[in-house]
Amino acid sequence: MTFAAETVSNALLKKFDVPGPRYTSFPTADRFVEAFTADDYARALEQRRAGVLSRPSPLSVYVHIPFCESLCYYCACNKIITKHHDRAAPYLRYLSREIDLHTQRLGVGQTISQLHLGGGSPTFLTDAELGELMAMLRRGFTLAPGGEYSVEVDPRTVDAARLDTLAELGFNRLSFGVQDFDPAVQKAVHRVQPAEQVFALVEAARARGFESINVDLIYGLPRQSPESFDRTLAQVNELRPDRIALYAYAHLPERFKPQRRIAIVELPSGGAKLSMLSRSLQAFRKAGYVYVGMDHFALPDDALAIAKRQGRLHRNFQGYSTQPDCDLIGLGVSAIGRIGATYSQNAKTMEEYCDHLDQGRLPVVRGLGLTRDDLVRRTVIMALMCQGQVHFESIEAAHLLEFRNYFAKELQELQPLIDQGLVSIDTSGIEVTPQGWFFVRAVAMVFDRYLQSDRTRARFSKII
Repeated sequence: MTFAAETVSNALLKKFDVPGPRYTSFPTADRFVEAFTADDYARALEQRRAGVLSRPSPLSVYVHIPFCESLCYYCACNKIITKHHDRAAPYLRYLSREIDLHTQRLGVGQTISQLHLGGGSPTFLTDAELGELMAMLRRGFTLAPGGEYSVEVDPRTVDAARLDTLAELGFNRLSFGVQDFDPAVQKAVHRVQPAEQVFALVEAARARGFESINVDLIYGLPRQSPESFDRTLAQVNELRPDRIALYAYAHLPERFKPQRRIAIVELPSGGAKLSMLSRSLQAFRKAGYVYVGMDHFALPDDALAIAKRQGRLHRNFQGYSTQPDCDLIGLGVSAIGRIGATYSQNAKTMEEYCDHLDQGRLPVVRGLGLTRDDLVRRTVIMALMCQGQVHFESIEAAHLLEFRNYFAKELQELQPLIDQGLVSIDTSGIEVTPQGWFFVRAVAMVFDRYLQSDRTRARFSKII
């Protein structure tokens, strides 16, 4: 599937400038219910250990570190703003308890092939605390050679010496939060970090042999314009990270309190946002990046781009991955996991998270057990999101159904997307066109039976 950014019209970008799920899971997290309890999650862990899956695949593990020293006004993450670094030590003790509760049910030594530290700012932790966390994980699990071990990095909290420590601890992938290099924009969102600092860190990371470096960008922030963002795009292309994540800012101050500090009059218009997106697609194409999908770009020799070419791309709560479809354990406050046909989420507040662990209970407070229909639709949606195609025969064999009968309504609803050149259908299956790949969320939404009203859709970010 080629890049084809030059064929994406502004008319199509405007037409699909609507809310929709990101499909890091299906059903999406807004469908989780409190009726799914820690006991349900514990049973799922025990079933994995008992071999309901005859040969369990390696695990993916996500650890949420919620602390940040300062507030970024655009942020919609679960975080705790504090300059008191002594809060990290007790949190690590609770993480240790949570790991122990997992190994009691899974057994010690299950293999991890993917690990991601997110937040918040994981680099809020000291080098010693990061070392303690990795030691805890290694006591409970086995980190597979050649796995993907990544950490989100706030450039304001890291220097070259700290990069050495991260490498020594086993991390081989870094993700730098940049958002925008423009000083006026940085000031408006309360995240000032000179471009020179980021360039120096990326250079140092390359010298230390990190396998992949990702940079996060956001368009639609206050004081941004298409012209100012062009300058950031040029700097990013000069920086040449292995991967780029380009997100649209969703201004939802009624849901995310920090965003109330952003002046609405300073936000770019919808037309300006679309222009930034269009220019970004063009800029990254010209710089040689492959559009992986869902806001993600990668250099052709990056593992993510290779996985897409070879049809080995996968997707989980951490986003796109090269790792085979596998169970995910979420550790820490608000973390989300997936075991077998279940999803689970930990308590979102520190008080409730710690209270569960003080009682010797896993801190899961909600989740979902998937129905047969959920599992069928998850297979279809993930095939679209990752491979851009669905083979009828493989779905029919895996789920014992006749695709055209089961999804008769959905196949009819695809017709407008076919007419717009975004999707094609033949006797063997559905395929997203090169142009349609930029709107793959809209294609996947056709198969989402939970999207019944605009009110429901309004919970989500824009699909482009």
